[in-house]
Amino acid sequence: MPTETSVSIVIPAKDEAGNIASLFREIHAVLHHYHDFEIVLVDDGSEDQTLETARTAAATLGCPFQGIRHRTSIGQSGALRSGIDAARFPWIITMDGDGQNDPADIPLLLQQAATVNKADFCIAGYRKDRRDTAWKRFQSRLANRVRNAILRDGVPDTGCGLKLFPKATFTKLPWFDHIHRFLPALIRGMGGDIRVVDVHHRPRQAGVSKYSAWNRAWVGIADLFGVFWLLHRYPVPEIVDQVFEGRA
Repeated sequence: MPTETSVSIVIPAKDEAGNIASLFREIHAVLHHYHDFEIVLVDDGSEDQTLETARTAAATLGCPFQGIRHRTSIGQSGALRSGIDAARFPWIITMDGDGQNDPADIPLLLQQAATVNKADFCIAGYRKDRRDTAWKRFQSRLANRVRNAILRDGVPDTGCGLKLFPKATFTKLPWFDHIHRFLPALIRGMGGDIRVVDVHHRPRQAGVSKYSAWNRAWVGIADLFGVFWLLHRYPVPEIVDQVFEGRA
């Protein structure tokens, strides 16, 4: 794998000790032959042994690893930011810590990213066949339709944790809590390229979801209109000429 496409896998996790070791094994099986990769696990104030389990799994596998622990939970976006700040490589792949994202899909994102010509982009996973309850699937479909109708980001499943984007792109974005739900819209708004890739989705094997209909809906509505406001005050310049002067 070329150095310019070396990747940091950033995983936010809270109380996911029952899922982390198997997830690390799967990631390592996919990426162990790549020259430059690492897993960055951000333990967002867990009350179990999430970070210790991750550290042991990485050591057993001989997997490049960074572990970060928050004293108290600050949420998924905050955990992602800590992990991305610490990441050593230029491309970021985000994954959920619950094991529902399939690491076997990582090469699909990398292949799609290799065809992008723009410096700023996002390859977004689409959980076409979601392995969740009917109620959660209904919530997700409704939220995605409302978001797409307002923001027009062209992404059918912005809640999928499996995404790839340059670290440099992320650092250009305006920061706010819950930003992870709106990365495609914000990157499109700055003139970036957005690609969607169908990915697998798996049932949770251990632990419980940290989200409910209540915390998804009401926080999401406030953020949605905030992002709409941002996008309409975020003009993208169209450069038609650029002159360089001086000696070569």
